[in-house]
Formats: sequence, structure tokens, C-alpha cells
Amino acid sequence: MQNTLNIQIWSDIMCPFCYIGKRRIEEALQHFEHKDSVTIEWKSFQLDAGFIATPEDNMVEHLAEKYRKDKDWAQEMLDNMTQNAKNAGLDFHFEKAILANSFHAHRLLHLAKKYDLANNLEELLFKAYLTEGKNVNDLNTLTALGLEVGLETEEIQNVLHSDAFAKEVKEDIKEANSIGVQGVPFFVFDNKYAVSGAQHATTFLKTLEKVWEEGNFESKITVLNTNAENSCDINGCD
Repeated sequence: MQNTLNIQIWSDIMCPFCYIGKRRIEEALQHFEHKDSVTIEWKSFQLDAGFIATPEDNMVEHLAEKYRKDKDWAQEMLDNMTQNAKNAGLDFHFEKAILANSFHAHRLLHLAKKYDLANNLEELLFKAYLTEGKNVNDLNTLTALGLEVGLETEEIQNVLHSDAFAKEVKEDIKEANSIGVQGVPFFVFDNKYAVSGAQHATTFLKTLEKVWEEGNFESKITVLNTNAENSCDINGCD
């Protein structure tokens, strides 16, 4: 049996269910006997790669316009998401959220990955956007978050003021498309089994145990759940 189990997670900073999914896989790992032998690799995904935000944007109006619904419907959707987050121990504040394009954040995550700091930065980026109301497309904000996880100022600036890691972000997205990812979060366990969406911790735990028991392998990815609930795709969040 192999002694390391790798989990690849495709996510977008702009996806609320991705933050919830992060918490649920973390909860599952706390109950997994071999958690010290698990590695997590964050992979880039963009729900709306061409999105350009304006200062007037707010979440309620954005959702209402996107789905051609009224503002009351959009507010109810956000309230339900906020409660879902609370159940996972998270505190969402959509009223403060600043809509943004996540491309620069993904590029910075690839820099963090070089130093095994991607998980730390992913956490801060989610919190900045969904809880603190920070602009995760703002270079000063990204610099501060990069410094907080231990990245060097010069390297951060070199990345943010260039197109560094743009290719890597696009390759992650291309890979996601090649394996049939239609929404995020999307979890791939040792390149064999996949779980789509922010499923309950028990689902993740059962998958971890199954993969560990089966050991080393090379095969086509099999998605263990067939619904797309608790995930976000290019059309929104379910």
C-alpha cells in the first residue's frame, strides 16, 4: 500500500461552497486514522473567467440580474447559503462581499504552492472575500495576504506585476475540463475517485477510507456522487 494519499481540489475563491467544502474535508480528515499521510493540492478553476467588476456591483443585484429573478429571491438564496456556512463553522457576510475576478488570486496561489503554503493562502482568500469584505483582485490586498502566509515581498510583487503562473492557472482549468469537472468544489482522491460538491464530512471520510484500503492504483476517475448539489458552476450555485 502506498503511504501517501493525495487529494486534488479544484475550486474558485468566488465560490461559497468551495469554502464550505474546505471545512468539510478538514472535518473528515480529523476523523481519518491516516490523516498525517494525506496531502492536499489546490487546483485553479474560474466560474467566470471574463468577469469584470464595477464599484456599483453588489451580490444581491448581481444574482437577481444573473438569474432574472427579483431581489427578494436573491436575498433568500444568500441567507440560505449563510446558514449553510454557519453549519460548517463559517461566518459569511455577503452584504460586504466585493465581487471580483479571481485570476490574480489564483496566480498567487501557484506561487504559494511552491512553498507548500497554498492551503494557508486559500483559507485567507476565502475569508477575505466571504467574511471580511476585501477585494481579492486588489494587488495591495493580495500582497498583504501573501505576506501573512510567509511569502516574500519581492516574489509576490514579481508575480502580481507580471503574467507569472498564468499558464499554470489555465492548465489547471484545462485539466478540469478534460476530466469532466462541471462545478466546484471538485475533489479527486489519488486520481481514482472523485467527489463533486461540498458534501457532508461523512461522505469524504468514507471516500478516504475506501481509497486507503484499496492502496496503489492507476485507473480512470470514477465520480462517487451523481448530483451536483452544494457546488457552483458557470451558471451559479446549487
